[in-house]
Amino acid sequence: MKKQKKVPVPVLISQKEQTDKIQQAEDLALKNAASFFGMDLLKCLEISRHASAVMPTEMVHLEVKHVYEDFNFLTDEGAWLHFEFESDNLTLDDLKRFREYEAITSRTYKAAVTTYVLCSSVAPNQKDSFHEGINTYRVKLIRLKRKSADLVFRRIEKKQEGGNPLTEEDIFPVLLTPLMSGSIPVPERFLKGFRILKSAEDTLDRERLMQMQSLLYVFAGKFLNKNDLKRVKGVISMTILGEMLMNDGIEKGIREGIDQGEQKVNRLIQLLIENSRMDEISRAVTDRQFQKQLFQEFSL
Repeated sequence: MKKQKKVPVPVLISQKEQTDKIQQAEDLALKNAASFFGMDLLKCLEISRHASAVMPTEMVHLEVKHVYEDFNFLTDEGAWLHFEFESDNLTLDDLKRFREYEAITSRTYKAAVTTYVLCSSVAPNQKDSFHEGINTYRVKLIRLKRKSADLVFRRIEKKQEGGNPLTEEDIFPVLLTPLMSGSIPVPERFLKGFRILKSAEDTLDRERLMQMQSLLYVFAGKFLNKNDLKRVKGVISMTILGEMLMNDGIEKGIREGIDQGEQKVNRLIQLLIENSRMDEISRAVTDRQFQKQLFQEFSL
């Protein structure tokens, strides 16, 4: 009897899975921001303490269990500032997990640890402490939704209207505007962000500016749908990064198709950012031999 060929059944993605995917993208976006602009992030979040170094985020538990934290800084006084990024409501389990991170880090590195939780949830009330036994555990909660993207853009526009050049400190909050509140739709925030970065090309360091453009480009790929991303790409094409991506895409398009070539370069940029190798982005886009080496390294 002839064996019937199985017909693949389409997999439907539930609403919860879609929500989880968005939340994971927000967490990764925030983690990338901290890894890229750690020192600027403290100032932007109005944390008065000064970070003197970036510290390890992978801990080995006494039970040989790996603990992955989001980001750590060392202060001038020798204390640790531990950051966790949460896009949904904080639960008791979350707080107990953070307490475990603090205990392991403090015991391993003999340092005092303070945990800051950057939460982008729209819920008005968030649990930031719990009492257990004779102890009370508490985190410092920072609500990104309490910051206004409208205000960030208005501040920059006012400075531009006055003919004053933008600084990195002015521009950094723009990278976080997709996670803030405000009346400006998220796709428009990306459009405005890339236009602002474009306007600063004559005043800011080229390498540093392209790193900002790269980071915002990766965020756009995570937060926007296909149609909105097409609109944003039109503005990206006018930036330093966009010109490099376009030239690279045209050359690769001859051999393997423009879409496929662009996707490989985009993924490479994302991996470099995730691995805190932003200084290699410019060379990765312009140096073909170096690019091939990175493709092999990341199995692209």
